[in-house]
Amino acid sequence: MQPFVLTPIVRIAILVAVFMTVVGLVLAMSTVANARAGVRRRLDERLAPASPAAGATLRGDATDRGWVRFINLIEERGLSLADTKDEKLRTRMIAAGYTHPIAPRLYTFIRLVMTLGLPTLYVTLAYASGSPPGIIKLYFIGSALAVLGLYLPNVWVSARTDRRKTAVINGFPDALDLMLVCTEAGLSLEASFARVGKEVMRLHPLLAELFAAAVLEMRAGRSREDALRRMADRAQIDEIHGFTTLLIQSTNLGSSIGQTLRVYAAEMRESRRMRAEEKAHRLPVLLSIPLVTCMLPVMIGVLMLPAAIRVIRVIIPALG
Repeated sequence: MQPFVLTPIVRIAILVAVFMTVVGLVLAMSTVANARAGVRRRLDERLAPASPAAGATLRGDATDRGWVRFINLIEERGLSLADTKDEKLRTRMIAAGYTHPIAPRLYTFIRLVMTLGLPTLYVTLAYASGSPPGIIKLYFIGSALAVLGLYLPNVWVSARTDRRKTAVINGFPDALDLMLVCTEAGLSLEASFARVGKEVMRLHPLLAELFAAAVLEMRAGRSREDALRRMADRAQIDEIHGFTTLLIQSTNLGSSIGQTLRVYAAEMRESRRMRAEEKAHRLPVLLSIPLVTCMLPVMIGVLMLPAAIRVIRVIIPALG
């Protein structure tokens, strides 16, 4: 009796069947988990009053309109892109600079495409090369690529959030100094925000965006306290939270906003100086790694080479 041998066609069929089964299970679990969130979101959209089309902003919606139609078309086909933690995800996307309402669903779609697309691309290229690897190797590499595709967008959003936070924190003391000058000159808090936003537009555009959004909300009729709290929620930075809390307390208690800004600006400058000193103190430790791994072996070789040559020329012949 001849042993059963798996031909390349049978192996491909088995891999495709396993892959489609896993994809089906993942999609089914995702659909069941997001069913209630999708129903709730659709009910809110139906019950909400008429509003401008999705993606319409004061700066224009020509760029985002295509993505909005694409995501809506996918959801109309039955694939829900609503996340179970939609509010938390929306907060993360806003902190990373993606303020469009479609951003959380687009982020979920990109994760889904990368999770399924990277293993599929690898399997296709492996069998197109003519010498496909074994099933075990395909399985483990495909699983690793799926995990990579699942977490790579998360890493991108986290890195972008960190860069934005660093840029805002580094430019915040300068903005506080300008706001202090405007306040002491007699401008109101709203006018100070607008003036500082115009002045720091070139050097610190992220800060200018935060101030401009707060000014627009105040001019639209939102209270000062709510506008400041929303600005802190958009930034997701501890320094901005502390700044808005101080302004709200100063307004409620009737204390001098100028004195509050002066003290907080001094603290922010001191914090920036301490962060710079911390980075400077870390440099010797970071430089020791390339010194030990690259330069130390070369120096040992240069110092030991003459002694080794002398041993080979003098001591070894004498012993012989």
